[in-house]
Amino acid sequence: MTGLPAYRVWALPGIPEVRTGDDIAKLIASAATADGLPGLADGDVLMVTSKILSKAEGRVVRADDREAAIDAEAVRVVARRGPLRIVENRLGLVMAAAGVDASNTPAGTVLLLPEDPDASARRIRTGLRDTLGVNVGVVVTDTFGRPWRSGLTDVAIGAAGVRVLDDLRGGTDAHGNPLSATVVATADELAAAGDLVKGKAAGLPVAVVRGLSHVVVPAGVAGAGDGGDAAGGADEGARALVRDAADDMFRLGTSEAVREAVTLRRTVREFTDDPVDGGAVRRAVAAAVTAPAPHHTTPWRFVLLESAESRVRLLDAMRDAWIADLRGDGFTEENIARRVRRGDVLRKAPYLVVPCLVMDGSHTYPDARRNASEREMFVVAAGAGVQNFLVALAGERLGSAWVSSTMFCRDVVRDVLGLPADWDPMGAVAVGRPAAAPPSRAARDASAFVTVR
Repeated sequence: MTGLPAYRVWALPGIPEVRTGDDIAKLIASAATADGLPGLADGDVLMVTSKILSKAEGRVVRADDREAAIDAEAVRVVARRGPLRIVENRLGLVMAAAGVDASNTPAGTVLLLPEDPDASARRIRTGLRDTLGVNVGVVVTDTFGRPWRSGLTDVAIGAAGVRVLDDLRGGTDAHGNPLSATVVATADELAAAGDLVKGKAAGLPVAVVRGLSHVVVPAGVAGAGDGGDAAGGADEGARALVRDAADDMFRLGTSEAVREAVTLRRTVREFTDDPVDGGAVRRAVAAAVTAPAPHHTTPWRFVLLESAESRVRLLDAMRDAWIADLRGDGFTEENIARRVRRGDVLRKAPYLVVPCLVMDGSHTYPDARRNASEREMFVVAAGAGVQNFLVALAGERLGSAWVSSTMFCRDVVRDVLGLPADWDPMGAVAVGRPAAAPPSRAARDASAFVTVR
């Protein structure tokens, strides 16, 4: 069936046990030229298991405690379940145990990933060109699990001379439909193909793919093999496969995402002019109304001020009421102006939300003490709802500032917004895209807030 797209893949036998200081390129060249093997040719792609590079580069370390080695390699915990940790390592790779491997290494030692897998791949590519005179691509592979998929597969963690991504955006499919999001991870596909013949325990750490020379950067092109740009595609190594944090929609596990959202919830006082997605605010409201409340009630209401006209009308009326109160308290005009300016955060925000408390379902008691406690329960529930709301906004990458000012002129707020008499405004929340990252905040020692009996 000549002419049909096809490729060959085979494992390369004859690679001896690798030790620190070994030249992997020379070991591969010797194995590839053994009698009975097809050798290496221009356009071949080699898949090299990272473990043999780790051994050659001295990345075997004593570690009676593997967890300590994982701690040293990890920069961020993505998810944790019992002893299992999915972490981001210093290479930007998100994987189990930071790639620290206790298999295929003497007892009491662990293997760390190569210091720079792209550089390792470039050395092998250059060594094979110098030794055999061939222009090949090199992919350094390691085993990964994948979200939402059972089982493991090999992926590329280093590459040289290979177009690791095939960007099809801007083209069309067979029916003429535009391709707007299709970028193929070619290097990962090559890694998985090689793993089919290498196996996980067969002692075959190198595989060769032949017939896909179009993915190999031509010899002699500026940047080929050194991480620079090459004609017809970029030879930028496997780092191009690591998704930027800003584009990563699944950056954290569930519990870690909740904790990070709580940490990210900061008071923001300067916003950009970017419009706020009302859908994101409504999703935050959906999180807010999952808060606990007494007597199976739903004491929260959220008034969304999406038009500039409604925001200005409310804030002007609140300002006038506040100024009248301050004058009645005997403040000077200078002091009044300074205090009024504190409310500017609400004017600067492109979106306002007024959370309200309603007492529907509350109980009435014959004495004032229990009635006061009943209201306190509902106020606590309202606060829990507002906290949920603020944390959910942070999860949507929206900044917010809760300001208590509506609580000092509730009748004015109800009148301007046309709210029922039993809706109790509980402050206002300014919402928008933060104009800058908030300043660092000193960590609080939780033990300072804990009393044990």
